[in-house]
Amino acid sequence: MASKKFVIAKQLGGKRVITNKGEEVGRLSDVTVDEQSGNLEFLVIEPRTSSRIATDLIGTDSMARVPFKAVFSVSDVIVVDETMLV
Repeated sequence: MASKKFVIAKQLGGKRVITNKGEEVGRLSDVTVDEQSGNLEFLVIEPRTSSRIATDLIGTDSMARVPFKAVFSVSDVIVVDETMLV
């Protein structure tokens, strides 16, 4: 069963991340996980340079981090709740 989860997680890489208001934040690069609980903490995103929201979320490594609790849905794109990003 673990290998199936790995395949699913691998398919998420590169997906577009947009807000529930339609602004594209960037593309999913990685996720961070709490090592103690195993819970997902953040989506690590290659930010879209024209995104105002992504600019506000960029860290020292030039990547944007979106809290996992902001994820609204995952399908062809990952939709995040914009109100949880500011």
